[in-house]
Amino acid sequence: MLTIAVQKSGRLSEKTMELFRECGIAFQNGGKGKLKAVATNFPLEILFLRDDDIPECVADGIADAGVVGENVVYEKDRAVKIARKLGFARCRLSIAVPKSWEYESIKDLSGRKIATSFPKILSRYLQENGVQADIHEINGSVEIAPSIGLADAIFDIVSTGSTLLSNGLKEVETVLQSEAVLITSPNLKPKEKALLKKLTFRIQAVQRAENFKYILLNAPNEKIEAISEILPGMKSPTVMPLALKGWSSVHSVIKEDDFWEVIEKLKETGAQGILVIPIEKMII
Repeated sequence: MLTIAVQKSGRLSEKTMELFRECGIAFQNGGKGKLKAVATNFPLEILFLRDDDIPECVADGIADAGVVGENVVYEKDRAVKIARKLGFARCRLSIAVPKSWEYESIKDLSGRKIATSFPKILSRYLQENGVQADIHEINGSVEIAPSIGLADAIFDIVSTGSTLLSNGLKEVETVLQSEAVLITSPNLKPKEKALLKKLTFRIQAVQRAENFKYILLNAPNEKIEAISEILPGMKSPTVMPLALKGWSSVHSVIKEDDFWEVIEKLKETGAQGILVIPIEKMII
């Protein structure tokens, strides 16, 4: 049985359980409102914990693996390995100062008081840049610290930046780009390693599918070679003759990032009846 620690509530927890479902893993009642859930079709047990406790739980061997924000991993600084980045719960950790500051560089923070819930990450960053500042650790409502005279600046999680703006702050230094990660114990036994490998194989298939689309189109035979150069696919496009003489159906995959540029080129080359379909899993 593979034991994985997951955040007990919030958006990261929801996305993690959604990922497991997309990997074909089912839980009774979806694991909602429980401290523990056992999968019905895969040897997997979920422990629902506070995010701050997950790195310690994995490092101490209570759980074999965990899903948590990258920022929490670096802040807790426990003996765990980042096995895979998961691509959701993205945010950044940034330093922000009052809008009235004429901020020029990190050196402007020398001798200042900075409020944060991530003192270890901030301390390392300041040391790397040769800055000595007074770090004031607080939990929650970090953004109001300058306005009530508790600190001169803050270091906190930023998603859109709207909270900073509403509190009269501006973002001046991005210290860390963070996302959800799968962490593992450095002392996994062979059986748990094998189960983790099976799980990460499924996760990889789901993640690849999110970055690609399946495309079908009709094209005159004389245009297939040019279209094939635009649509290389995984190895090469699949070409099948249509009932209409001189025409074929071309099937392939395209990257999500290249989607519109590729579609425009296909239209210019003579492709017609283009259909684009989401891919549920992609195994290569």
